This record gives sequence, C-alpha cells and structure tokens, in this order.
Amino acid sequence: MTRERGGVTVRIARWSATHPWWAVCAWVLFVALCVGAGAAVGTRTSDTGLATGETLRAAEIEDGAELTAPAVENVLITARSGALDKASAQRAAADVTARLEKLPQVTEVAAAVAARDGSALLVQATMAGSADDAGADVPRLLDATDATAAAFPALRVEEVGDASMSAALDSRLDGDFRKAELVSIPVTLAILLVAFGALLAAGVPVLLALSSVGAAIGLSALASQLVPATDVLDSVILLIGMAVGVDYSLFYLRRDREERALGRDRIDAVEIAAATSGHAVVVSGLAVSVAMCGMFVSDSSTFHSLAIGAILVVAVAVLGSVTVLPALLAGLGSRLERPRVPLIWRLTTRRQGEGRFWPAVLRPALRRPAATLALSVVALLALAAPATGMKLKLLDDSDLPRSLPVMQSYDRLTAAFPGTGSSLRVVVRAPAAEAAEVGRALTALAEDTAGQQLFTRDATARPRTSADRTVTTIDLGVAHRAGTADAKRALDLLRERLLPQALKGAPVTEHAVGGPVALTADFTDDATNAMPWAIGFVLLLTLVMLIAIFRSPVIALTAIVLNTLSASASYGLLTLVFQHHWAEGALGFHSNGAIVTWLPLFLFVVLFGLSMDYHIFVVSRIQELVRQGLPTTQAVARGITGSAGTVTSAAVVMVAVFAIFATLSTLDMKQLGVGLAAAILLDATVIRAVVLPSAMILLGRANWWTPRLLTRPETTPAAGRDHKPTLV
Repeated sequence: MTRERGGVTVRIARWSATHPWWAVCAWVLFVALCVGAGAAVGTRTSDTGLATGETLRAAEIEDGAELTAPAVENVLITARSGALDKASAQRAAADVTARLEKLPQVTEVAAAVAARDGSALLVQATMAGSADDAGADVPRLLDATDATAAAFPALRVEEVGDASMSAALDSRLDGDFRKAELVSIPVTLAILLVAFGALLAAGVPVLLALSSVGAAIGLSALASQLVPATDVLDSVILLIGMAVGVDYSLFYLRRDREERALGRDRIDAVEIAAATSGHAVVVSGLAVSVAMCGMFVSDSSTFHSLAIGAILVVAVAVLGSVTVLPALLAGLGSRLERPRVPLIWRLTTRRQGEGRFWPAVLRPALRRPAATLALSVVALLALAAPATGMKLKLLDDSDLPRSLPVMQSYDRLTAAFPGTGSSLRVVVRAPAAEAAEVGRALTALAEDTAGQQLFTRDATARPRTSADRTVTTIDLGVAHRAGTADAKRALDLLRERLLPQALKGAPVTEHAVGGPVALTADFTDDATNAMPWAIGFVLLLTLVMLIAIFRSPVIALTAIVLNTLSASASYGLLTLVFQHHWAEGALGFHSNGAIVTWLPLFLFVVLFGLSMDYHIFVVSRIQELVRQGLPTTQAVARGITGSAGTVTSAAVVMVAVFAIFATLSTLDMKQLGVGLAAAILLDATVIRAVVLPSAMILLGRANWWTPRLLTRPETTPAAGRDHKPTLV
C-alpha cells in the first residue's frame, strides 16, 4: 500500500512505529539525561518568595546587606488549669533558660517576660541562623523544652517560633505530598484499567505520564538557574503532568484501538491515530502552553516559575505522545490488550459502541438546542455569580492547620503576647556613619506606633544593623491579621505618614516597608492588577491560534466563550465552598473567608488550557465527520457520542488526581484541588455534552464559515486510503 507523506506528526509516528525499540531507547535516554542534569545542578529557589513591589525592594535591600534576621524560638509557660503559679513559673523559666544557654545553637536567651494579665511567662531564645537555616537545630531546643516540661508537670511548657513551625509544617506537607503521589498512581491505573480492561493498555499512559513528570522536574531544575523555583513547583508539575500525560496518551491510544478494531494493520492504525488524535494532542499542548504564558503578565517570580514548570511538563508530555507512544503501540501490537481482566474486558468490549447514556444526555440538545442552550447557560451563570464577591488573601500563620500541636501553641502565644503575631518590617539604607541616627529614628518610630490603635501597644521592637552599618531594620507589631482591611490601613499609615515623618531630616538613601502584612497587600495588588491583562492575553492568543488551526472564526469564538463560561462557573463554586463555613466538615478545613491570592490567576490559565484538551479533541472529531460529508447535526451527535468514552475516562482521571490534592492539610492545596476537580467535571459534562452541541447545532453551517483570507486548498488523500484525517 502506498502511504501518503502526511504531516510532521504522521512522519514521526511512522518512523517510531517502524523503529519501535530505537524510539523507546531514545525516550529513556532523554528522560535519564533530564533527570541527571537536574540532579547535577540542583534547584535554585527564590530568597524573596512571593514578594513583589515595595516588599520585594525591602527584601532585596536586606539580602544585599546580608542582614538576615536570626531565628527566635519562644518558650511559653502557662498553667495547665486555673491561675498561673508565678513562683513555679519563674523556676520553670530559670530551668529552661539554663538548658537553652548550654546549647551551641543558641546565641542569646532573653530574660523572662510576663504577660500583661499575668497568665503566662515568655522566654525568647535567639538562634545562630535564620529560620530557614535553623530547622535542623530545632530538635535540640525542643528536647530542652520537653525536659523542663517533664520537671514541672503542673505547667504547660511549650516552644513555638518560625523555625519550629516551619519544621512541623514541612514534615506534615512532605507526608501529604508523598501520600498524594502514592495514591494518585494506583487510582489512575485503576481508572484506566476500567477504561481498557487490559493491564498493559492501562499501564502505558501512566508510565508515559510519570516519565514526563520526571523529565520535566529535571528540566525545571535547569530553568531555575535563570528563574528561581517556587516551593510548590514539583507538586504542580506532578499535578499537571499526570493529568495531561494520561489524557494525551488516552486520546492517541483510543484512536489506535478503534482503527485496529476496523481491521487496520498496526502501522496504518498508528498513522491514522497520529493524523487525527496525534495532531489534536499537539494542538492541545500548544493551547495549554499559550494559556500558561498568561502568568508571565504578573511581576511575581512565583507565577513565572509555575508557568515555566507547567509549560515544560506539557511540552514533554506532547513529545512523548508523538514519539515513544507510537513506538509502544506498534511494538506491542495485540499484546497491548494483555493481560486482560475478564469481567472488565467484557464490559469494555460491550462499551465500544455508543451505548445508551450519552445519546440520552445529548437528546435535549439535539431536539431543542435553543432551550437547552439557554437553560444550561443560565445555570452556569448562576453558579458563577458568587465569584463577584470573591475576596483574596495570602495564607499566614493563622491559616495553617490547627491539628499541628505547634499551631495550638502559637494560638496560646499570640493570645498572651499579641506582639508576637502580625508584623511590618521597616528597612532603611543610609551611610554607615549615620547608622546611630537611623537607629534612634526607628526606635522613636516604634514608640510612636505602640501608641497607635492599629499597632500592638506592647511591641518591644529593637533596631538591627548590618555588619557594614549601612542597613537598619526594625519589626513593628500589627494588631490585626494580614489580609484584613485594618492591617492594610496600618500598612498605608506607616508607608505614607509615620515612616516619612520619622525619617524626616535623616540622611537616608533608601527605605521600604516589608514583612508579612506588606507581603499580603503587595502580592494581592499585583495579582489583582495582572488578572485582566492575563485574561486578555490568553483569550487573544488562543483565539488567533484556534483560527489558524481550524480556519473558522466561529469555532474559535465558541471555544473562547465556552471555556470562559466554564472558568467563571468554577470561580463561583470555589467562592461558594471556601468563603463560607457550610463545607468545612465535609472537606476538613476552616474557612478564612477568602480565596488564596495566587489561585484565581493560576486556576484560570490552567483551566483554560486543560479545557482546550477536550474542546479540540471533540471538535476535531466533529470536523472530521463533516469533512466526510455528514450534516452538522449528525456529525455533532456522532462526534460527541463517539468521543464520550475517551473524554469521560480522561476527565475521571483528572478529577481523581485533582481531588486527591483536596485531601491535603493546607487550605491552598484544598482550594486548588477542589477548584480544578470541580471545573474539569463541569467542563467534561455540562460544557461538552450540553452547551457545546446545542451551540454547534444552532450555528449549523456557520460553524465552518471560513473567510477568503484563511481559505487554502484541501489536502487530497492518496489513492487506496479510505480515511480522511482531520486537518486539525
């Protein structure tokens, strides 16, 4: 049989199918090189984290002067019940002080301070390194605290500080992510086993997804040398990599299986799958990558890091789908259907037809498209309505899981000593000769803010000066949680009036205000300002790309509208669940009345990109049938029911993987998991099976209108081929 030359994906697939083991070896070598290179250079993380704007400037001034605040651990002494026995508490304070002073990790132990109401004593130990560096030394201090607690059983003696809280949280998160990784793989494999009924067919997508994730993590380590990585980058790569890696393999594998069921030989089946599903995978990967580029609109390096990681894992998954996957399909051949799970295999072979479920779901759209479209759009808009009241907030210490004993200690600490909660950090750069004058000005500022209602009155702030005496900082306690309107007013008051007045006349080169309260305010402003630009960027580039691919402005505009509707509905659902208290018991969280600041922008670009997976796959099948001569209504019905099994399996995998992240301990991961899982579920069901067919049937032939500017000659298949690959 004479084969047409075909597109790039077909030529790559043909080579891989005819040289399967060379292709497999090349892929293994590629993954090994990526992982090895990443391990060799290591991952560079950002020292400034989420900082943007003035907060970033403050952090850079501090880092430039190598003025890193030492870690301070607080030992809180309270009564287990009743009033505090002050004499016993003083003896306990002396005991723990003596134990801490013997530790080489501790540079200074301050005298015990009593709470205003006499309910607690506080002993502060300053460590040799910063909170980031002192984590390994925390167990030694905890041992000393525990020894004092054992010696005074009537008292509650507990330790809490940035280093101990970070160590406890890191331990919990490491366990969470290991659980997510261990659970997601067998869950994905089980879903695919139900979809295919054969172990090898189910294992191939999982294997390709895992290898793509490993290669992308290695490549992201290389990229981090240019753009520092955020802490959650590997988790995001795993999340997106498992989703798209399995999806792309599933699309390709399903089409190959269909063609072989029609009697094609394995090379023909691979070529047809490459010309149809393979090309759709490439287009989908391009669409996802374009959407991820929307995060570059923000000034935050966190968004830049997430965008690079997501683009890398999508690109690697696409590369694997068009290179090694055809090789595996051709190399394994009929063995791909082994070993079979008897009952499930029989069920999957029976489901090869259209079945009854999806035709029943489509029936309203086919019979009454206008009414179905109107009702479904109104329902989705109603679901999106709560998003108009969305509030944003970065997570802080008050949002961490209270199941951690150290966070329960933190709550008792901040209740007894309010100055140990939210804070602002003033950073001043001046000539070294003026360090004493700057220090006096900042001390006066601390006294002034202690008398302000928005700041804590019992703050015991002391200036710190760098070794070269050019940079001086001071921390000022704030009476309100970061992210609240009162905390923002305290920040504005300090930046606009109190600090300029305190430094008036002082020979200051530069000054800035940072700290947790400022970080939340500045990052929220950056994310809020970037959001409309990012949305516009993604919509415009996606529109141009879809017009170029489908050569139909109507199809492109429909995709834009439907995906925007899907993302809006997911925003509304996220707001409805997490800004209120009704779902706390079911999902195991405590609402802080807001959505984590970075999530809306990240969620939009991810959902918009992943939604294109289904849209491109389904519409390309419909277009393929139209080019074969079917009327639009029949093409829509056959295209959606024919692809429903693949879309459903892919959606179930995505929803399952994302839902696992909703079981993690931290509020941001819960919001991310629920938001993605709910949005994909809506997109694969309501959007693709109800809204899309209704809209396409109403538009009819207008779907395929092509302006003269975009018209190009049709590709004519060579003689002897009885299929017309879609031009997507």
